[in-house]
Amino acid sequence: MQKSIHASPFPFDLTGLHLAPGKGLALQLYQSLRDRILKGQIDRQVKLPTTRELALALSISRTTVVRAYDQLYAEGYISARVGDGTYVSAPASDIARTPATGKIDIAPRLSELGQRMALPAKVLPPPGKPRTFRLGVPALDLFPGDVWARLQADFWRRGTENRIGYSDPAGDPQLREMLAGYLRNSRGLLCDPDQIIITAGTQQALFMCAQLLLNPGDTAAMENPGYPRAASALTLNGGKVVGIGVDAEGIITQELHAHPDVRLAYVTPSHQYPSGVTLSLARRLDLLAWAEANQSYILEDDYDGEYRYSGTPLALLASLDRSGRVLHMGTFSKIAFPGLRLGYIVAPPALATPLINLRMQYDRHSSVPEQAVMAEFMAQGHFQRHVRRMRRASRARRDALVDGWQRHQPGGIDLPDINAGLHCSVRVPTIRQQDDMIDRAAAAGIEIDGLTRFWLPGSARRNEAGLVMGFGGADEASITAAIKTLAKIWR
Repeated sequence: MQKSIHASPFPFDLTGLHLAPGKGLALQLYQSLRDRILKGQIDRQVKLPTTRELALALSISRTTVVRAYDQLYAEGYISARVGDGTYVSAPASDIARTPATGKIDIAPRLSELGQRMALPAKVLPPPGKPRTFRLGVPALDLFPGDVWARLQADFWRRGTENRIGYSDPAGDPQLREMLAGYLRNSRGLLCDPDQIIITAGTQQALFMCAQLLLNPGDTAAMENPGYPRAASALTLNGGKVVGIGVDAEGIITQELHAHPDVRLAYVTPSHQYPSGVTLSLARRLDLLAWAEANQSYILEDDYDGEYRYSGTPLALLASLDRSGRVLHMGTFSKIAFPGLRLGYIVAPPALATPLINLRMQYDRHSSVPEQAVMAEFMAQGHFQRHVRRMRRASRARRDALVDGWQRHQPGGIDLPDINAGLHCSVRVPTIRQQDDMIDRAAAAGIEIDGLTRFWLPGSARRNEAGLVMGFGGADEASITAAIKTLAKIWR
């Protein structure tokens, strides 16, 4: 079946189209239009003016335009639709573009930050529907899109003149009020709405906190292995990062005492990323005591803290903080959907105003309509119901993973206890085996990450290889089928 082609939404632009007086006007017009098409300056399926319209615009005869169009027709650059008009038919991407003459390759003059950004290759998220065991994806199939669409429609039906202009950089007041209530009732964190700053996800929150608290050359600490993009945020402004080991109780706080110059520590206490362990209460108290004694700050990333499958969740670091040293970061990505790009910081009162002013310098504020819809989503109880639905689903998917793994034992690997979160991590003997298993899984359409990707550069050793698997984004049937596949290909 032939693929339908839609007209371009962009109009034909006459800017810069000039014909020299004298002979050869038809040839000039033909060459000018052809060159624009070849260089990609006219989009495919752009509708061209009628011969009469173009003749009037250029103050030339209609016959001249007809002759130029006829030549473009003959060479396949344009085509006619009966009763509709004339369109550019040659896609610019399919035509070899004329190279610019005399082009000089000049290296850009970048700042130190720009040079660091130029080093890694451009990283794009994997396209298409999430494959089984992809990290960082919740149960997107369960999001109540119909409810969200209705709330969006309600927002636009109401008078919006006073609501769609520039807004409070701290975020929608109702959303911050709802968040304060949710954190108080569901996570045990008492905070004032004025302490909450809405961000475009956790990554922006990380950048903001790092810029506010670190000078170039200052040292920050983070779990190792840990979240790679946290390391990027901490070093973006010229900071240095030291890795602190992780064991069965979480970050080894005793190692922090060997680094008295650490100004900031990044941790994922509810569900350590990527090992999956939970920071013990004793370590939480030790970490808080270290921060107070060292006059340092703690970034608490609670990226998937809503997912707990056994035992009572431990108190958040921010709820135990008595000296204003913890900045709590949360996100809607793991409960609603990642494309929403809404997160938040709960700041100590002394840091709230500086963070709000910094937020103003970034992108002023997050999307006003999205914040307002999320506020209503929470106010009407949909968010809380969805959290419960997502917890049930993630538990069922966790159970499918555990049951299937115990039955088939892919690669002879034992699965650890999974008490929280949306992913798990298992160790394998060597990096070579890790990479081989990942490659075989990828060839079978299964997406698994290597543990070595999460170690700070230069810190991973041979015996620190492993596999990191997300189970939140795939249903039980897909998980069971993937485990059977792995059992066959990892023999």
